[in-house]
Amino acid sequence: MGKNELFDGGIICKNPFIEIMDSTLRDGEQTSGVSFLPHEKLMIARMLLNDLNVDRIEVASARVSDGEKEAVSMICRYARKKGMLHRVEVLGFIDGEKSIEWIDNCGCKVMNLLAKGSLKHCREQLKKSPEQHISDIRHSVKLAKEKGISVNLYLEDWSDGMKDSPDYVYRIMDSVIGDGIKRFILPDTLGIMNPMQVIDYFRKMRHRYPELHFDFHAHNDYDLAVSNSLAAVLGGAKGIHVTVNGLGERCGNAPLSSVQVILKDQFHARTNIRENKLNAISKLVEGYSGIAIAANQPIIGENVFTQVAGIHADGDNKNDLYCNSLAPERFGRKREYALGKNSGRASIARNLKELGLELTPEQEQKVTQRITELGDRKEIVTQDDLPFIVSDVLKHNAPENKVILVSYMVSLAYGLKPQASVKVKINNKEYEASSIGDGQYDAFVKALRIIYKDNLGRSFPTLANYSVTIPPGGHTDALVQTIITWQNGENILKTRGLDADQTEAAIKATIKMLNIIEEKQQNDLK
Repeated sequence: MGKNELFDGGIICKNPFIEIMDSTLRDGEQTSGVSFLPHEKLMIARMLLNDLNVDRIEVASARVSDGEKEAVSMICRYARKKGMLHRVEVLGFIDGEKSIEWIDNCGCKVMNLLAKGSLKHCREQLKKSPEQHISDIRHSVKLAKEKGISVNLYLEDWSDGMKDSPDYVYRIMDSVIGDGIKRFILPDTLGIMNPMQVIDYFRKMRHRYPELHFDFHAHNDYDLAVSNSLAAVLGGAKGIHVTVNGLGERCGNAPLSSVQVILKDQFHARTNIRENKLNAISKLVEGYSGIAIAANQPIIGENVFTQVAGIHADGDNKNDLYCNSLAPERFGRKREYALGKNSGRASIARNLKELGLELTPEQEQKVTQRITELGDRKEIVTQDDLPFIVSDVLKHNAPENKVILVSYMVSLAYGLKPQASVKVKINNKEYEASSIGDGQYDAFVKALRIIYKDNLGRSFPTLANYSVTIPPGGHTDALVQTIITWQNGENILKTRGLDADQTEAAIKATIKMLNIIEEKQQNDLK
């Protein structure tokens, strides 16, 4: 096969188009501890449809709750105005008219009907014969069509069905094939399949039903959700189900970002996904779900475009020797070079160059030595720390602090919201403010926001990420390192604070951030 060809059930397909259906708002919400509010669901749906441009979204299960009904109705109203209603889907059940009425009342026009794809599930869970179940499926499809609702059919536990009862699977398919079902969804409900089985079973389905559209829905119990999704494409699947950040029940589902890049780069398939929005949707879902993205998660992890070893930075300086097709710019990100004991002069030189700092080889060596010493103490050094390290090491005059914390008081009392009073000096002029917040640090930041808004008429950067590192061992006086990522307009910067008290560490990181911004603003005015 040529590099732009895929084997599909016995035929060669060049640059096949694959539909991407995102189920973050339905299957992803089954992640333990995750429950999206209606407005959060709407924001995620808007970004998935508008910005990321997924082909379809599955937004809920019918009849779950009043809150779920409100969320689905909001999404459908939005999608209707945008001409996207046909891309919004809801999981429905074989329960007479109940699911259909619920979906219709929400304004949705696509139902993913959940049927049983294995004889074991049909007999043991439903306590019905295949004939009874087939009759119920066909009745539900008929009722939905009478309401103007199109139907896709889930064959739940299809993987077990193909393994243990393939004749049952074919019997279901043969019975409903003429009922106007648009897509047949083949899930690996228990996450038990391997890629060879997926290819084999899909090719059997495609050989028997060559004109039908098949989706594959993977679960990640054996860490094979991505591999199995790609195997399904090789076997002839026309659509793949994914979730943002791989959210889902038990071990989760196939991550959208990973499936997208492997489909494009390894299989040369086409999708409608806008890759430069993958990072944004991942961060949005991370914030709403409370489920942190692993730092080394491909494509979307915090560290995946960060070179640590000095030899890698050196290679990148010499014609990008350690870069591959996964260029960070492709995903709206940029490559970074970590600063620590493994950095080496090449990494530090890259960071200095990006900051516009020019040093002699001897000076670079001194700075490298200092960063190595900090790394040995497990302290994290960010690019924004570099000017201060350079000034300290080379005995230059350190950048003058434009923002000085004169005094502050934070209080915490049982039954009352935390309070903070802050006095700061900004460009030699003092300002004071007080505020309450959801925590001591939140109250402190809100007081600063008041100063910047009311006294300076300026916006205050948005906190994008907040992480705390506490050394193991249980010592109550151990130093706490707080690293805060800030969004200031289109710019992102990280600052860190080190202290025995977590709130104090966060405050130090905040004041450092304000000084960096103030210094930059004054330099821009020169």
